[in-house]
Amino acid sequence: MAIEFLPIAILFVLAIALAVFIVFLGSIFGPKRYINTKMMPYESGMTPIGPGTRRMNVRFYLIAVLFILFDIEVIFFLPWAVVFRSLGLFALIEMLVFIGILLVGYVYAWKKGALEWE
Repeated sequence: MAIEFLPIAILFVLAIALAVFIVFLGSIFGPKRYINTKMMPYESGMTPIGPGTRRMNVRFYLIAVLFILFDIEVIFFLPWAVVFRSLGLFALIEMLVFIGILLVGYVYAWKKGALEWE
């Protein structure tokens, strides 16, 4: 039975090897000239104010991670909403447990101050 999956495993190995090989070739043959003009961030045609590599507040990343986390939950809600009538009571209870876990995570993030901007 494992022999049936051999072509898929070979395909994955070849795909990863090809990706690593292409990145390796790019690092060898790619341009290595760093010009100050090319290193400046593009500001809609305006001269940038300050360096383009300044530190970002960690709050931006935290908000982004929370957005992605709670946005992915919608991916689970949509298929369930389409077929929830045919799934029965068990699927409804499962989704209510899922929503409860998400609400606990949301309240935890709120209590920890992850949603407050100072």
